[in-house]
Amino acid sequence: MATQVTTGLEKDTRDIVKATVPILQERGDEITKRFYQLMFENHPELKNIFNQTNQRKGDQSKALANTVYAAAANIDHLEEILPQVKQISQKHRSLNIKPEHYPIVGKHLLLAMKDVLGDTANDDVINAWEKAYSVIASVFIDTEKQMYQEMENTVGGWIDYRDFKVVDKVIESDVITSFYLEPADGNPFPAYQPGQYVTVKADIEGESYSHLRQYSLSCAPGEGVYRISVKREDAIGDNPAGIVSNYLHSHLEKGSILPISAPSGDFTLDQNDTRPLVLMSGGVGLTPMMSMLLTTIKYQPEREVYYIHAAQNGKVHAMRETVQSLAEQHNHVHAFTIYDKPSTEDDGNYDKLGYIDHEFLNSVLSTNDSAFYFCGPIGFMKAMYQNLKKLHVADHDIHYEVFGPATAIAE
Repeated sequence: MATQVTTGLEKDTRDIVKATVPILQERGDEITKRFYQLMFENHPELKNIFNQTNQRKGDQSKALANTVYAAAANIDHLEEILPQVKQISQKHRSLNIKPEHYPIVGKHLLLAMKDVLGDTANDDVINAWEKAYSVIASVFIDTEKQMYQEMENTVGGWIDYRDFKVVDKVIESDVITSFYLEPADGNPFPAYQPGQYVTVKADIEGESYSHLRQYSLSCAPGEGVYRISVKREDAIGDNPAGIVSNYLHSHLEKGSILPISAPSGDFTLDQNDTRPLVLMSGGVGLTPMMSMLLTTIKYQPEREVYYIHAAQNGKVHAMRETVQSLAEQHNHVHAFTIYDKPSTEDDGNYDKLGYIDHEFLNSVLSTNDSAFYFCGPIGFMKAMYQNLKKLHVADHDIHYEVFGPATAIAE
């Protein structure tokens, strides 16, 4: 049963907020872009928290616009957006967003609405939204307070950032490198749920602000280390090279210190489910899938697992040998590789040319009554969702992770 959220807002206020939904749909992205401009002008220190690459690409503003719209549309029943609140709050906890940040956000969101909408955002509209934002912010603050407390009360848990030492660095492919991390202080640190991520804090020489990036943990919990497997983002067209990924690849070596936040995220493997498990990944989306695969083999050795990975070719395919070896050692593990641009070195050493489609899935899977998890680029994610719907997979069996700001893939 959904948790009830009491807004305490008068009906007139809720009606005004709901009446703004059409204009938010039409101009929400414009409003939130202006919001970030204003907020960073007045509070440049917040650039230490917000991903500036996502700002330039517009991803962050679109994500905020979607959240604002959802809140306005559900202002009578905010419990309807609690799943979205919890997902965003996981990211906020990982980024160490605090209650004092919310008034700053609210102030500049209202300024942006007034600036973009002009006379449409009259005093009644702004006053109604000021009250509504206070309620919405309280929902986030209360949710995140509980998350902080849970982590603080976990053995080895911590708040903010903690220094970890790189104890190993392994090149996995032409573009992906793994970093094995242990606490620099030698004290205990918590396990995590397969599929969770950590936030890396990179203070790079010559950069005015800290850069925060979230990377999935790619090994099974309880291995005595955290492992992140990072794709080096090279400059392509109008997209600049990834500041943090290139820094990690080029500057982090054994013995280097890297501040990270405690593991977070709600895209996690249900280990109580014993049905067949289907893991699908595209490119570096393999990182949470590897954690789920290794965890299942370790703790559910009899569970049937299908691991299907799509990449351009073998040069950029990380951990291929590891997965193949696991499939050879465990009869219940089935591994498939799909390349769309194989190299001459691949010599036909893959299962399908092109892309993962529903016909291929139908040919290799034993049943659609399975638990499906997938991760990768947005185009890949949308395609996998459509594939599963064509196979009549139930919605509650479809689980996915979007790297970066949340976006809709069920379109």
